[in-house]
Amino acid sequence: MKTLEWSTLFGQRAKRLQASTIRELLKLTQRPGVLSFAGGLPAPELFPKEEAAELAARILRERGNVALQYGPTEGYAPLRAFVAGWLGVTPEEVLITTGSQQGLDLLGKVFLDEGAPVLLEAPSYMGAIQAFRAYGPRFLTVPAGEEGPDLAALEEVLKRERPRFLYLIPSFQNPTGGLTPLPARERLLEMVMERGLVVVEDDAYRELYFGEARLPSLFELAREAGYPGVIYLGSFSKILAPGLRVAFAVAHPEALQKLVQAKQGTDLHTPVLNQILVHELVKEGFEARLALIRRTYRQKAEAMLQALDREMPKEVRFTRPRGGMFVWMELPQGLSAEALFQRALEENLAFVPGSPFFANGGGENTLRLSYATLDREGIQEGVRRLGRALEGLLAVV
Repeated sequence: MKTLEWSTLFGQRAKRLQASTIRELLKLTQRPGVLSFAGGLPAPELFPKEEAAELAARILRERGNVALQYGPTEGYAPLRAFVAGWLGVTPEEVLITTGSQQGLDLLGKVFLDEGAPVLLEAPSYMGAIQAFRAYGPRFLTVPAGEEGPDLAALEEVLKRERPRFLYLIPSFQNPTGGLTPLPARERLLEMVMERGLVVVEDDAYRELYFGEARLPSLFELAREAGYPGVIYLGSFSKILAPGLRVAFAVAHPEALQKLVQAKQGTDLHTPVLNQILVHELVKEGFEARLALIRRTYRQKAEAMLQALDREMPKEVRFTRPRGGMFVWMELPQGLSAEALFQRALEENLAFVPGSPFFANGGGENTLRLSYATLDREGIQEGVRRLGRALEGLLAVV
């Protein structure tokens, strides 16, 4: 029998595929005693477990023939109508996706060719980088921080390049936690409209704000201005449960049609039972649920920032998020987040080193901390462990 050399059989796209850093890190967090700031995992105490159990049983009893059957690719009509009403669009502009990650992959299929330019922030969401990389694009990047992308750098890039699209997370960016201010959103949109560029706005954290009100999305501002070039991604993962894998994309009908066609070749449709369950969970009491989620994450963020203020040396810089799930940390130049990670594992602590968030390399002295999953005591203990790991690293450099 001839031995198969699998590596010679894979296509070029398969050869570009890489394991998700976070998915690999999550395996380490299964060790007993490990505290994890690694994955952006929603707080499990917020999952509507009892409510979902009762609703799922009722759905299966009363509508099992629909819930367990094939469904339309575009999604369950009542859920599409809910999303449309929530965002102020028509249901025909809404596609239900199997998680936002699928939306990113569909965008790659529809817009990207080998060598095509795509513009991201640096750092940016590593899941987007992973999804787009499979299609062989040429990554362009602009620096991003607590107040979003550097608009001067963005303008310089746009003078010499025309990317297929610009991918942004304006609200509580993953990984920095940054929030692009309203004037910067308006200026960014002007720059895009002047050039007729497509923007993909990933707004997974839109409802996780800690202040009094949510800033208008780029999508909303673009619609007010009559510009159809912003494609909007949203998700129920952070406000219900990620295991349901229900998210959505909103786009101009011509773009949406192509996304639908791409999805038909991927999974035909998002599971109907999950879509019906999500719709039942959000159609009543939605605002009260969101208020509880915001309050919970605000308290967790405050606990982490207080602990970091107490435990970190003054040379270490970190963001102070106004929403979302993440704190972004920058170590002094010359220190490696990967080396700190190895020492943190010895303290039974996990986080995500920052370099995978940079599409073109860099960020070796940065890291991301998520406060979403642990309780207040766990967060404080985790930061103490991080402080000990950093102290040990500083002692040898």
